Amino acid sequence: MSYVEVPGAKVPIRMWADPSTVEGGAMQQLQNVATLPWIKGLAVMPDVHYGKGATVGSVIAMQGAVCPAAVGVDIGCGMSAVKSSLTANDLPGDLSRLRSKIEQAIPVGRGLHRSEVDPGRLYQFSTSGWDDFWSRFDGVADAVKFRQERARQQMGTLGSGNHMIEICLDESGSVWLMLHSGSRNIGKELAEHHIGMAQKLPHNQGLVDRDLAVFVSDTPQMADYRNDLYWAQEYAKYNRAIMMALLKEVIRREFRKAKVSFETEISCHHNYVAEERYEGMDLLVTRKGAIRAGSGEFGIIPGSMGTSSYIVKGLGNEKAFNSASHGAGRRMSRSEAKRRFTVRDLEEQTRGVECRKDSGVVDEIPDAYKPIEQVMAQQRDLVEVVAKLKQFICVKG
Repeated sequence: MSYVEVPGAKVPIRMWADPSTVEGGAMQQLQNVATLPWIKGLAVMPDVHYGKGATVGSVIAMQGAVCPAAVGVDIGCGMSAVKSSLTANDLPGDLSRLRSKIEQAIPVGRGLHRSEVDPGRLYQFSTSGWDDFWSRFDGVADAVKFRQERARQQMGTLGSGNHMIEICLDESGSVWLMLHSGSRNIGKELAEHHIGMAQKLPHNQGLVDRDLAVFVSDTPQMADYRNDLYWAQEYAKYNRAIMMALLKEVIRREFRKAKVSFETEISCHHNYVAEERYEGMDLLVTRKGAIRAGSGEFGIIPGSMGTSSYIVKGLGNEKAFNSASHGAGRRMSRSEAKRRFTVRDLEEQTRGVECRKDSGVVDEIPDAYKPIEQVMAQQRDLVEVVAKLKQFICVKG
């Protein structure tokens, strides 16, 4: 489908979703965003749903301003995937050992490594820029300085919620490794610190929603936020890269006889800010639950822990600010999912997948998400499908 245009106060709201299917709270958030004085465009992805301040699945283009809540608290959250030389014929009948080995190698939930991972010992991991990255921690907000040791030990860990590690098959029978995570606790604390700072600034006092507080260009507060934002985005990218390297090591050990090789990794943020130019304007584009889908750019759009995921190539649709959805998108809250579904429902909906099947992940049940096939159909003018993947192992925190 192409987009539907809904009137907004300052800009029209371009929606790659049926407005009648979007919950009232999310529609109100979109209307609130469209009132911001600095806004130049707003694109809504088919996985749109209610979020803190700004909706998940929204792309907000502003001139001279950034809204920290429109990035989200998991700065730099995103996906990584890589195709391996393994095929379905190489897989064992019992997948529980492989899942266990992955969980031993990569801490999940609130877990962390006993000591920080040495990237120099990791398979196919480039340490270029690593020391410079950590040296710049001295320049982030004083409010999080005491978290450095924890941040180092959480580097290369999964987290919880919708974060996951999956081993998948594509339609030709090739095995893929895929994972989803972000900037862990350090990114969350940096985001919360700056959201709080923005809410105190005088120019934000008249906004319709205090969670939409912004930083404006050429101010010390904006400079501080952008410094910390870009550092956290880099942390998230390194976090995924280290997890992927650890995951590759597990696969190489478990399938030693197959002499596994890997193609080039695909990686993309879906909670971040980028400086981009549209219609002759230099804009700050915030993607919250959206990936960049410039012409020919690879991206990853996951489903849920029991449904398909997609490797895609962007079509460069500037009406959507070269963006696409970041996944299926939730169709109900976590609390509602826990009320509505049982462990037995989870077992049924994840049949054939080696994964947790307990009350701790019922809120991640596939039916809590929108149908991924429908989401993909709604963005045919944003991306083309390169590969369709289906997981046979899913690790959750």
